[in-house]
Amino acid sequence: MRGREERQSSMLVVYNIEERIPADHPLRRIRALVDERLLALSARFSAAYPELGRPSIPPEALLKALLLRALYSIRSERQLVDQLNWNLLYRWFVGLAPDADVWDATTFTKNRERFEAHGLVQAFFDGVVKEAVARGLASTDHFSVDGTLIQAYASLKSFKPKDGTGRPPTDDDPKNPTVNFRGERRSNATHASTTDPEARLARKGDGKEAKLYHGASILMENRTGLCVAVAVHEPAGEARAAGPLVSQARRRMGFTGTVTVGADKGYIGGPALQAMERAKVVPHVPMDDPPMDLSRPGARARQRAYRRQGTKGHAISQWIRKQVEEAFGWGKTIGGMERTRFRGRWRVGLQVLLTMAAYDLVRMAKCTA
Repeated sequence: MRGREERQSSMLVVYNIEERIPADHPLRRIRALVDERLLALSARFSAAYPELGRPSIPPEALLKALLLRALYSIRSERQLVDQLNWNLLYRWFVGLAPDADVWDATTFTKNRERFEAHGLVQAFFDGVVKEAVARGLASTDHFSVDGTLIQAYASLKSFKPKDGTGRPPTDDDPKNPTVNFRGERRSNATHASTTDPEARLARKGDGKEAKLYHGASILMENRTGLCVAVAVHEPAGEARAAGPLVSQARRRMGFTGTVTVGADKGYIGGPALQAMERAKVVPHVPMDDPPMDLSRPGARARQRAYRRQGTKGHAISQWIRKQVEEAFGWGKTIGGMERTRFRGRWRVGLQVLLTMAAYDLVRMAKCTA
């Protein structure tokens, strides 16, 4: 007998949303890890909000919603709120009842400054790393470091001379006028973006076009490939960030002693190697030639790095070091880090922290399956 389509909607529907989520869905393991970390941050959440006044949107729900944005490549926060209206899986993950109203997209904007002022996103990321250490998923003696460029949310048309001079735009289109940069010398010393002043002009490689970027570096532990430290800086600050990243990881993971760090040729400079050695790091970097002039700053550190190339540990570090590109690849293709939608380095830093926390949670959920 042929069934007939029921066109009249029911006035009342009763069901358990928990039963509609498959028991083997990967978000179940991720949600369990996230809820455990957020429960540990309850006191910090309470300190960030006043005791009197109208109740706010729960910060736990906001953070879980931002994790969803990274996990499912949701383009913007407005699109995230729109999908929370009808996607039962997202409502279940965030903790919204099926008939509950969703907050406005501007709620993220208003609470982002609060999260930064009280270090809540950093505390959540630190908690994820500590949980990985407690479960034996993270190494505390072997690491890899690398940096990348994140395209800024600013146009090259906004990159104007700091003294106010420059060619005026044409009047062909009042909304998007044509600007001719031909023959004009532009550099970070003389120009700045009026849209995002902290963005810098940089290239991804020889022969590539120059764009406005922010720099980001991560420290990866070599056992499971988890990101344990994050820094957002100028595009040219990649080599200087290695030492501070290791210091952050020491405080976060609670280890002491000397560690090894694998890196690429961007870290072969003497000052960068000296900074890593001051942080009790044995750098494993590929050196082309030994230093000729030992009187130059950092020459001794470069000489030690050159002698280290023949060891087995150096070869293993260079072999595992390539996995750090997987974190950047996931963050850019899925997490939305290819081009940020935020202006200001601290906002970009929050996005990178949440994206790398989501990346760690995915890997931890696979390891604990």
